[in-house]
Amino acid sequence: MEDNKKKKKRFRLFDLTKEGRGISKSTANSEPGFKRFFVTLWDNFGKIVSVNILFVLGNFPIFFAIAALAGVTQVSRSLPLSDLFQNLFGTFGTSGVTTPYTMTVFALEGLQHQTLAPTTATYIFYGIGALTLFTFGIVNAGTAYILRNLVSGEPVFVWSDFLYAVKRNYKQALPFGIIDGIISVVLCYNIYSMLTGTSEFFASMLFWANVVILLVWFFMRYYIYLQMVTFRLTVFKIIKNSLIFALVGVKRNLLALLGILLCLGLEVLFIFSFGGVLLPFGVAAPLALLFALFAYMKIYAAYFKVKELMIDPYLAEHPEEAPEASDAEVLMHDDVTERERIEEVKRRSGDN
Repeated sequence: MEDNKKKKKRFRLFDLTKEGRGISKSTANSEPGFKRFFVTLWDNFGKIVSVNILFVLGNFPIFFAIAALAGVTQVSRSLPLSDLFQNLFGTFGTSGVTTPYTMTVFALEGLQHQTLAPTTATYIFYGIGALTLFTFGIVNAGTAYILRNLVSGEPVFVWSDFLYAVKRNYKQALPFGIIDGIISVVLCYNIYSMLTGTSEFFASMLFWANVVILLVWFFMRYYIYLQMVTFRLTVFKIIKNSLIFALVGVKRNLLALLGILLCLGLEVLFIFSFGGVLLPFGVAAPLALLFALFAYMKIYAAYFKVKELMIDPYLAEHPEEAPEASDAEVLMHDDVTERERIEEVKRRSGDN
C-alpha cells in the first residue's frame, strides 16, 4: 500500500494539471516588492520551467531561422577581399602587359577570404522560420495568462490554463502576434544597420530615435498580452492603454529591464567566459528557463500597476464582480468566473 502511494507521488510530480502551491496568504497580501517576487518565483519554479517549455515548443519554427542565420545550411566560398579585384582582373587581362607593379597590385587586391553563400535549404529554413509570426502572439497570450495567475496567487494548471487562454484569445493574439513580430524585427534591424553604417549626424538622430521607440515598445509589450487575457478590449484600446502604462509604470518597467539585462549578462558569461566550462549551462538556460523568467519579470512588473489603475477601480464600482456584464469597454476577468474555470479544468483533467 505504501509503495503504491510513493508511486503516485512520483508520478504526479510531473503532472502539469496538478494545482500548484501558489503563495501563502501572508505573502499574497504583502506589498508587490522584491520579497514577494522571489517567494513567488521559488514557490512556482517548476511551473515557470513548464512555461518555458511551452515557449520553446510553441515557437519551434524560430529554430529553423536561427539555424539558417548560423550558417548551418550555407556553403563556404572563397572571394577576393577587394571589390576592385574583378575590374583589375579584366584590365590586366585585356592589356596583356605584365610588370612587377601590376603583379604586386594584382596579388594584393586578389587576397581571398571565406564567406558563406545561401543555398536552397537556406531559403526553405527562412520560410519555415517565418511561421513563428503565426505562433508568437498565441503562445505569448497563453503564457501571459499562466504567469498572471502565478503572480496574483491564483491556482494554476499549466497545460489546461494555456489551452484555456489560447482558445479565448486567439482571435486577437494571432493578428497581434504578427504585428508585434514585424515591429520588433524592423526596429532591431534598423538599429543594427545604423550601428554598422554611417556615423553622420542625421543617421545618429535616426539611430537614437529607433532606440527610444524600441524601448517604449518593449515596455508596452509588458502590458499588451496581460490586458489581452484580463480584459475585453479592442486591439486599439490595448495598445493605447499599454502606451500609457509604459510611461506611468516606468520605474517598475526599468527594474524588470534591469533584471532581464542581468540575466542576459550571465548568459553571455556562461557561453563566452570561464574557458567553456559553463557552456552547457549557457546552452541549456534558454531551453529550460530563460524565456519564461523574462516573461515572469515583465508580468510581475506590469500586473500590479494594471491592478492599481484598472482592476481595483472597477471592483470598487462593481463589488459584485459580474464578468457577464454588458459593458465591453473594460470588463475584468474572463468570460467565466474563477471558480467555474477551476471546476472546468479539474473536470477535463479527470480530478474529482
